[in-house]
Amino acid sequence: MNMPNKQQHPPPGFWEKEANSFGYAFRGIWQALRHERHLQIHAFCTLGVLVCSWYLGLTIAEWCLVIFAIGMVLAAEIFNSAIEQLTNIASPQFNAAAGRVKDMAAGAVLVAAITAAAVGCLVFLPKIWALFTA
Repeated sequence: MNMPNKQQHPPPGFWEKEANSFGYAFRGIWQALRHERHLQIHAFCTLGVLVCSWYLGLTIAEWCLVIFAIGMVLAAEIFNSAIEQLTNIASPQFNAAAGRVKDMAAGAVLVAAITAAAVGCLVFLPKIWALFTA
């Protein structure tokens, strides 16, 4: 015997918990922006890149590349900051292994930033060159 198809509803409080999760995530981003100098620098550079992108009239594909590169660098910097904070809590005294962990996290940010710079060169240099040769 077939049972009627009942719609599944989330349990009570499901959406409130989800909304709280987003709130915690935004609070984490805000905390990182307020307290992490390198993230502040990346955020400032992001504003400049977005203004240049708008001024130069990027295509949709170019916007996608630029936004992806920006997101990659910002996310890497937030991960790096979180790893550094956690490492400082776990190992308040000098520890060579903890230092290597922090160095690797910083290296990940450097890889993301170099990759973003390469994307920026590929997207922006031809457009800037066209401005000066037109």
